[in-house]
Amino acid sequence: MQLISRLFAIACAVLPASAWAGSDAALRAAVDAAIRPVMAEYDIPGMAVAVTIDGRPAFFHYGVASTEQQTPVNADTIFELGSVSKTFTATLAAYAQEQGLLSLDDHPGAYLPILQGTAIDGASLRQLGTYAAGGLPLQVPDAIAGMPAMLAWLQAWQPEAAPGAIRRYSNASIGLLGHVTALAMHTDFAGAAEHTLFPQLGLHDTYVKVPPGAAARYAWGYNKANQAIRVNPGVFDAEAYGVKSTAADMLRFVQANLAPGQLPAQLRRAVMTTQLAQFASGSMVQGLGWEQYPYPGSLARLLDGNAPAMAMDAQPVRPVDAGEKSGPRLFNKTGSTGGFGAYVLFVPAKKLGVVMLANKNYPNAARVKAGWAILQALASTQRDIQ
Repeated sequence: MQLISRLFAIACAVLPASAWAGSDAALRAAVDAAIRPVMAEYDIPGMAVAVTIDGRPAFFHYGVASTEQQTPVNADTIFELGSVSKTFTATLAAYAQEQGLLSLDDHPGAYLPILQGTAIDGASLRQLGTYAAGGLPLQVPDAIAGMPAMLAWLQAWQPEAAPGAIRRYSNASIGLLGHVTALAMHTDFAGAAEHTLFPQLGLHDTYVKVPPGAAARYAWGYNKANQAIRVNPGVFDAEAYGVKSTAADMLRFVQANLAPGQLPAQLRRAVMTTQLAQFASGSMVQGLGWEQYPYPGSLARLLDGNAPAMAMDAQPVRPVDAGEKSGPRLFNKTGSTGGFGAYVLFVPAKKLGVVMLANKNYPNAARVKAGWAILQALASTQRDIQ
């Protein structure tokens, strides 16, 4: 029996055997059809895909974690998450708020006196976490090395718009939120994430700094020239794009977001805070870390919300309309480093979730199309077993 069949059999033992008859094979065929062509087109060495249907997990593994060692990918292979890390930063900030350590309506100068009275201090922590501080750039400038230089740059920074007027996707923006959150928790970001947030979420294979005991499972990423690389260090790297995790742990995180009612009270409220709609920008509704859409919606809208312009250009914001606030919603987040590409999407109202981790950076449009196809297969499987 294949690994996926064993996992389904264990996870779904509460159902009659007939309920799953054929469903696992059909789901594997659908995931294969979505993933294998993408891997071939973009020369991706390895991918791990994890899905959940009504709380029941399934895992699909493709290729290798290292082309040199030919190490097969599995559910415990560690991948770089890139900007999917931002969802953890948002959750940590919301958790610190629940603990009374900060308020998302505070301003950064309350925790960094050096920023008091500056333009950046006009933005709230909530606006930093939703890229609405007024136009902070996508990347921290290359010339900045170290926190003193970063703070000096922030002191001098001038916005292109008033706080809350535009959305400009920014590592510097959510990076500052993560840094302030760690200060409020009297530690650094890696310590707050690894010793507080990840254990609280039941994630024991998720790291900012991969420890020596897990190093053998840390996949190598590959650039366009198929050279093995790992993420570069930098200011706000941990907060913006520096988390590493496995498909198994990321599925646990998705399940926590699908069913936060099972979490301890403070953590439950924190997770729910990250899912609140903050404003709309283009076809996408911005939450704290997560981006969201009405469900079922359309593939075209999902592609538009994940288009390059949403990451590279300033976008006007507008209030969320009634149709975007009510009914089922799809949450998603892409993430990339120089050698990795990740995509996560889930629909709480339907109890469906998808995690896709790859050790090569490939276009967001290809990820979205594959993730959407898998989500449709999950919905079909769900109907079959009900």
